[in-house]
Amino acid sequence: MTHDNVVAVGIDGSERSETALTWAIEQAKRRAARLHIVSSYELPTYTAHTFEGAATSMDSRLFEAANEYLDAAVLKAQNAGVETSSSLETGDPSAVLVELSKKVATVVIGSRGKGSFADRLLGTVSSAVPAHAYCPSVVVPEASAGSCLPIRHIVVGVDGSEAANIALERAVWEAERWKAKLTAVATVNTSSIAWMPGAGYSVDVLDDVRSGLEVVVEKATEGYDIDVRTHALEGNPAALMAEFSTAVDLLVIGTRGRGGFAGLLLGSTSQAVLHHSTCPVMVVPKRIRPGDDVPPTVTDVPWSRP
Repeated sequence: MTHDNVVAVGIDGSERSETALTWAIEQAKRRAARLHIVSSYELPTYTAHTFEGAATSMDSRLFEAANEYLDAAVLKAQNAGVETSSSLETGDPSAVLVELSKKVATVVIGSRGKGSFADRLLGTVSSAVPAHAYCPSVVVPEASAGSCLPIRHIVVGVDGSEAANIALERAVWEAERWKAKLTAVATVNTSSIAWMPGAGYSVDVLDDVRSGLEVVVEKATEGYDIDVRTHALEGNPAALMAEFSTAVDLLVIGTRGRGGFAGLLLGSTSQAVLHHSTCPVMVVPKRIRPGDDVPPTVTDVPWSRP
């Protein structure tokens, strides 16, 4: 399927979604994309079983609040010079955004939503959307407000799996868009191995991983003028990525990593990274297909992936 050059952002009136909106506006500028702002709400299930008229009253208040947030967000984006569209949806926010991810280039959300209407909007969305989206999703923590823009340094986790290779590709694209430094990290978690032949063996493993990482990164960055570094490190992958998040502006990770390079590396760390990262995290799903999106310099580097 072909995804439109659109950055979608979910808002709920919370400070976290305001931070996500700011990030999405800047991303739309870098992509020369349209920004689509979505506010979604649903009635708490208990209202249907309480006092007569309660559900109608709640629906009216939620609608008015969501509309107010949406109008303010649209005005902010338009004042920033971004082409903007918007929609007010009813139903589960996660389902709304996942469905939208089938036709947009990127979905941006806040790390958690508390909002003014009983945590109904973005509460669990930051977990559900990355797990089920059809395009890359960016989760922006409130703690990153203003400090991670513009993006100057990106870290991507690479483990040799197909999912991680797709994430690396998208990290390269983002580095090109933002003219940012890119660091590719492969992690060997030797503590998860029941037995090691000796202390020197871990050094040999790291050397092998480093060699494999350099080959993969060289191929992914071919044709791009990017300042790129590679690191093979020993430790817990989620903990190391969270540590990187304190010093960089964007983490990029794949979903469902299967642990390539002898099965020792990232694996499934997405949830832990999302929970602990202090900078925005781009989660790139394995289900991405060629042609879903295009790189920032199409004429110079044709989109291709085996």
